Amino acid sequence: MVAENEKNDNVINEEMEVEDPFCLESSPLKLTFEDITSAAYKIKDGVIKTACTKSHLSSLVNMELYLKKDFVQYTGSFKERGACYALMMLSDEHKRNGVISASLGNHAQALCYHGKRLGVPVTVVMPTVAPIIKIEACRNFGATVIVKGINMKESKHIALKLSKEKDIIYINGYDHPHIMAGQGTVGLEILEDVPDADAIVVPVGGGGLLAGVSLAVKTLKKDCKIIGVESDRVPSFTKAMEHGSPVTVDGKSTLADGLAVPRVGCNAFATAAGLVDKMIVVTEEWISMAILRLVESEKCVVEGAGAIGLAAVLSGTLDEFAGKKVVLLLCGGNIDTSILGRCLDRGLAIDGRLVKFHSTLSDRPGGIAELCRILATIGVCVKDIIHERAWLSDDVFSVRVKVVCETRDLRHARLLQEVISKNYSSSVFGDIPLPKIL
Repeated sequence: MVAENEKNDNVINEEMEVEDPFCLESSPLKLTFEDITSAAYKIKDGVIKTACTKSHLSSLVNMELYLKKDFVQYTGSFKERGACYALMMLSDEHKRNGVISASLGNHAQALCYHGKRLGVPVTVVMPTVAPIIKIEACRNFGATVIVKGINMKESKHIALKLSKEKDIIYINGYDHPHIMAGQGTVGLEILEDVPDADAIVVPVGGGGLLAGVSLAVKTLKKDCKIIGVESDRVPSFTKAMEHGSPVTVDGKSTLADGLAVPRVGCNAFATAAGLVDKMIVVTEEWISMAILRLVESEKCVVEGAGAIGLAAVLSGTLDEFAGKKVVLLLCGGNIDTSILGRCLDRGLAIDGRLVKFHSTLSDRPGGIAELCRILATIGVCVKDIIHERAWLSDDVFSVRVKVVCETRDLRHARLLQEVISKNYSSSVFGDIPLPKIL
């Protein structure tokens, strides 16, 4: 048994020692503006030049808000830009041999799609927690999909080991130089459509998008502010800025799962660290609210990572740009439908439009009818009602009900609370939040 354990440890250590030659912390590679312009020329026929339009939310946030809608790419993500360029820059020999990468979804789909389009064999290693729909999408593009590893760290080690054994190129999804150059083309397109932008808000995970966009924009318009936004559950770039180099953070699950990278790329950090004007972290509540606002006001269905820029604006952390032109990068739209439903409900609750309360009332005929009558008089719609009789300390002729209601806004929710509290002394309401901007 001891010998077997030592053997397993040796295997793990062997995997741990495999390095990505394009992403070495001892000698990080800094991106150049020429890399980005080269990428823009080469991928122009392979990816969509997405719209950057003025938002209906501008009046709400007191800014001239523009939305760069990169979630409309074929695979639903900006990741196509880097994947397309990285594949096009391969030598003929490496194109024949193919490439390999590890990814939870967006990078894998982009690489598989453009691999099929360009005739390059692609292998992706996806952890067991990857969404089934994304695994199947990669297989449908004709790629070799290996579902192995309990998380991205394990999957990456497996992919790097296979890369070395089979002599095929490993393409890091956020730190490979060609990936960063491709992502930087977003910045060029933004300045084409909004040349006088005062600030561009960029979602940050591994840092590749931030690196490419910040370099492209600062080269062409030095006074344009670059704002990076992360979830407070995985603030890896913020911590890297504090320490002066990439560090590993203990991440937690987040609605912005596409940004859940515990350690930013060394190349990305070396490129972007001196170009970013401000880093912001936002909470899950504001991400939910942003997803809801984009669906309702813009008819845009985006994932948490794509909505996080608007979350920063709604949270009031960018108030210094009041009255100015601010561009938000909606970088991805690959949100699971069940997660979307939860996000919308959570956003409605934070907005004061989905309210929960408990009340004890008479269990005799007419008790529930009276409650419903009171709700109807103030225009509140009942979404759900649950009875509880067994665990009451009151008399047996009482019933405790949990009611979930739909209201118009926070003011309407407060009116509901006042009316129910006046008529039912034992009522208990769930928290009605009071965000700064709604």
